[in-house]
Amino acid sequence: MAKANVVINLIGREYETRNFSFEEVNHHMAEKLAIAKEHGGIMRYIQVSGLGASPTSPSRMLRAKAAAEEAILRELPEVTVMRPAVMIGTEDRILNPWAHFAKKYSFLPLIRGGSTKIQPVYVVDVASAIVAALKDDGSSMGKTYELGGPEIYTIHELAELMYDTIREWPRYVTVPIPVAKVLATPRELLLNKVPFPMPVPTTFNLDQIEALSTDTVVSVDALAFEDLGITPRKLKGYPTEFLIQYRKGGPQYGSTVSEKVSRSWY
Repeated sequence: MAKANVVINLIGREYETRNFSFEEVNHHMAEKLAIAKEHGGIMRYIQVSGLGASPTSPSRMLRAKAAAEEAILRELPEVTVMRPAVMIGTEDRILNPWAHFAKKYSFLPLIRGGSTKIQPVYVVDVASAIVAALKDDGSSMGKTYELGGPEIYTIHELAELMYDTIREWPRYVTVPIPVAKVLATPRELLLNKVPFPMPVPTTFNLDQIEALSTDTVVSVDALAFEDLGITPRKLKGYPTEFLIQYRKGGPQYGSTVSEKVSRSWY
């Protein structure tokens, strides 16, 4: 950072490891970067937080992100905070794990029956919002933006979109939150008690299960994409096209009749 004039903090993680807790990754590292303003020359600081970040969130990660925002604002009142919703894209951590699980086990577990509402956003739009903030006349400095897509989905509706794209019949197993917590708890209990790294919790992540107990959508009075001159894209279509890699038989053919394909060469 010594020779930088722009800092974009993207450090964060949605699960804990033996070496790093939620607070260390999502809060303390951001605080250290903010204190590093002593190097001088930093004109803009963008803090990428998370939609739903709040001191009262049921999620430890989102509470840590809220603490990071507060710490950075103390050091850098001119910081621009971006709170993106769950992001969709080529290497995302929601549709990819879902599709992989559905192809491997032929069903998808839905916590709370998939009734929780979220507002997923295309990752390219989030990147565009950051660039727009950096290029403006400084009007975005000291402000917080909540970046959600143009449509609100329930988890079940988003899973339907995934199944439609990979051309598989949707099969679900409803998992109540108490049962999901029981399935996720062993990893948390063993995390610092075994001499080897624990597997990454892709399906049953205890903190994400806590987060799914409440809806996570853009606040009515929040600054959003429109205030940065950006129109976010709908997910159906190009933003989720990367899921064709999970189609059985290749991108033009499916293993079910959920999407008919014309075979003109017959």
